[in-house]
Amino acid sequence: MTPPTDARTPLRAYAVWLTALAAYVVAVFHRASLGVAGVEAQERFSAGASAVSLFLVLQLAVYAGLQVPVGVMLDRFGSRRLVLAGGLTMAAGQLVLALATDVPTAVAARVLVGAGDAMTFISVLRVVAFWFPGRTVPLVTQLTGILGQVGQILAAYPLVALLHAAGWRNTFLGAAAVGVLVVVLVITTLRDAPPGVPTAPPAGMAEVRRNLLLTWRESGTRIGLYTHLVTQFSGTVFALLWGYPFLVVGQGLSPATAAGLLSLLVVVGMGVGPALGRLCGRWPLRRSVLVLSILALTAGTWTVVLLWPGRAPLWLLVWLVVVLGTNGPGSMIGFDYARTWNPAERQGSASGLVNVGGFVASLLTILAIGAVLDVLTPGASTAYDLGAFRVAFAVQYVFWAIGLVGVLRHRRALRERLAGDGVVLAPLYAAVSARLRGGSAYR
Repeated sequence: MTPPTDARTPLRAYAVWLTALAAYVVAVFHRASLGVAGVEAQERFSAGASAVSLFLVLQLAVYAGLQVPVGVMLDRFGSRRLVLAGGLTMAAGQLVLALATDVPTAVAARVLVGAGDAMTFISVLRVVAFWFPGRTVPLVTQLTGILGQVGQILAAYPLVALLHAAGWRNTFLGAAAVGVLVVVLVITTLRDAPPGVPTAPPAGMAEVRRNLLLTWRESGTRIGLYTHLVTQFSGTVFALLWGYPFLVVGQGLSPATAAGLLSLLVVVGMGVGPALGRLCGRWPLRRSVLVLSILALTAGTWTVVLLWPGRAPLWLLVWLVVVLGTNGPGSMIGFDYARTWNPAERQGSASGLVNVGGFVASLLTILAIGAVLDVLTPGASTAYDLGAFRVAFAVQYVFWAIGLVGVLRHRRALRERLAGDGVVLAPLYAAVSARLRGGSAYR
């Protein structure tokens, strides 16, 4: 496991983190920028909704596909270089999109954005791991994921307003300029590790392959991957694509109410994240309890919604959105597993492997729901009925089952390893009672 760092957090750590956080906020802004301009994109490129949806699918595919290579590069070159490369790549993508007049060029632009985005988040997590003491890392990690969503708000409001006032070209040229400004900030402020902390020399390819294999064999990495998978995909699919049509077309809500519920999802995540971070820091050996609780809540609530006779009442849909708001913060626990069970020189590749889980599951679920809806809806109509939505959203149970089996399997492996070191976990109620009394949480 990664050794603990100094218990004190220097002020410079916060300055470095805020710089890295700014880079991540801008990455989320770039990621969401085309989604909020979907209607304008159809008009500019004379493309249908399916073609514009392809932009999102390709962007997610590039993001997920690059996680492992980016993780390996992160261990070799450090966070600062990867954040710089990611920022420049996304700025280039926005520049290309500003000048694009046809679908292939626009697709290439979004591929660049997806590639740059892939370099950013796990690089920021590595900065957190190197600059903050171990018990603080889960909380700062949660705050990073939550505050990063400010980028989505910037895309939803200021960018849309600018798009209507200044037009496509000027808006995306401005987005590219914002990316360049953040790159300048990263150059001047961001550093990989505190002064005096030794960094490993760049590894050769043979050592890179060996480290990647060791990272994958580590049960802590695998439980992190399955944690990310099982907790993330349902909320991501709902927020990115299928939640709005499900609420409006399937459940008959007004567009304003549906938009309000999607905003509520983000707000709940902002509230839940710090709480989960503190719980993970206080009870690091009980993280799987949080993961399984989020899974049970999510799958159970979806079951009630999908089996409800007719359209679900508003209170139930509000509860569904509240539960889905826990999914994003829950997925961050996966990175905490990877951090604590891998040495410093493998942090990048471990985070990259974990990040693959949720995004691959999200991508496959998005495609599967769309395919089921198309099969059950005649012709090319988008007037999906509630029955079609019920069958389509049922594909989630496949990925919940895969994630559950993975989490339980690798949790057992980790507990057997701890038992071999003389650490046997007490029942949860006994651990909590012992902690409150100031005693041991183990037996």
